[in-house]
Amino acid sequence: MTRADPNLPILTPIPPAAETFTSARAAVDRLEELYEDATRFLSKHFGEIIGGVRPAARYRAFYPEIRLTVTSFLKADNRLSFGHVTQPGTYSTTVTRPDLFRNYLEQQIDLLIRSHGQPVVIGASAVPIPVHFALATMSGVAVPQEGVLDFSLRDFFDVPDLSTTNDDIVNGLRTANPDGSAPLAPFTAQRVDYSLARLSHYTATDAEHFQNHVLFTNYQFYVQEFEGFARAALADPASGYTGFVAPGNLEITAADQAFDGVPKTPQMPAYHLKRADGQGITLVNIGVGPSNAKTATDHIAVLRPHAWMMVGHCAGLRNSQSLGDFVLAHAYLREDHVLDDDLPVWVPIPALAEVQVALQEAVAEVTKLEGYELKRIMRTGTVATIDNRNWELRDQSGPVHRLSLSRAIALDMESATIAANGFRFRVPYGTLLCVSDKPLHGELKLPGMASDFYRTQVARHLEIGVRAMERLRDMPLERIHSRKLRSFEETAFL
Repeated sequence: MTRADPNLPILTPIPPAAETFTSARAAVDRLEELYEDATRFLSKHFGEIIGGVRPAARYRAFYPEIRLTVTSFLKADNRLSFGHVTQPGTYSTTVTRPDLFRNYLEQQIDLLIRSHGQPVVIGASAVPIPVHFALATMSGVAVPQEGVLDFSLRDFFDVPDLSTTNDDIVNGLRTANPDGSAPLAPFTAQRVDYSLARLSHYTATDAEHFQNHVLFTNYQFYVQEFEGFARAALADPASGYTGFVAPGNLEITAADQAFDGVPKTPQMPAYHLKRADGQGITLVNIGVGPSNAKTATDHIAVLRPHAWMMVGHCAGLRNSQSLGDFVLAHAYLREDHVLDDDLPVWVPIPALAEVQVALQEAVAEVTKLEGYELKRIMRTGTVATIDNRNWELRDQSGPVHRLSLSRAIALDMESATIAANGFRFRVPYGTLLCVSDKPLHGELKLPGMASDFYRTQVARHLEIGVRAMERLRDMPLERIHSRKLRSFEETAFL
């Protein structure tokens, strides 16, 4: 096996000079140039080594970065929850995949320049790009697993470093970068790259297909309805939807078109009803459990979606409820435990008015019920999320007493996790559930009952979620991204 000579020089691209920009578009153009130069450099030398060329150096290239220096305490428009910094200083963030994040980066940079009247500085950072991430988007190029090659990648290239890939910024634990600047964005480039790779693995679709409005569900039935809705939308030229993507990156653009291949069945398959501006709707079937809910939202968060919602099934806890009734969560009882280390249970998860109104209006639109009549089929209140699917089989006195004290009206295994991670990651969130069983009242989820329930309710429930997202899409972004999601020391970027 080839081993690295400890005296090998480190070979890097010629360091580019940092440049100042007062145009967001030009700034992102430069970010793309720097990123392409860096990844092309790593790809070239990786290909040479794979082809048999003996390594003559250790090869390293760096993520590009955005840097902003503010010298005045002059306040920006405080109605916005983002797009400005709160005090003088230097702020920076590393950037990956500027091609994928172009719209987001242009929007955030433009707001910074207009809010503070200062240019941004674009240059190379001091953070190396791991070779795995640099090659991830290059067709036909893959990094073999350790042990396959006759040399160790770590000897000649930088590899992912989990000791520096974390959520310290969004968790409020990191207020300064290693160079002393303050974080400008909620995620570092390497954290974003890590999640892009995980998203492709778990959902079997590339990040470029994800839309700005994300629905989560815990049943395959919703996927079937979503495809039906998508095909109907593609048949309507006025809908604005341009394509539908299934796992395996299989895409159709016409209602009667068949998928060219068999969709993959990954752990959490994702389906994307696309619009040209990215303002379409993604549905992710996360399956059952808070662990999956956390995993999915941990990685989708780096895409900075405009909103995400849970539309799934729940246990109704009140005798006044009927199978098929809707539950609009106004609060959450968190007994899922998967976020205890990142967001303690004493942190309240507030309801977001814009999302709540969009959901309630969508229920009224689809059901044709309004006002007091709407109460016949929908309850608002606390939703409890638990990590034990068979909690009913244990001594019920403890759980039932806590549920009663909390005034909970429904229980599931995902909603509080999704809402709490939305709060943690500053992604607007909401929950609309459908009662599929009432275990405290002897109405269990049995095959016959389930079939009738699914046949009559799933389509309507899914349509409500879609209509709610379309309402949010029509709102200005600054209204959706509420200030109540922002902490004392907040990054300028969403």
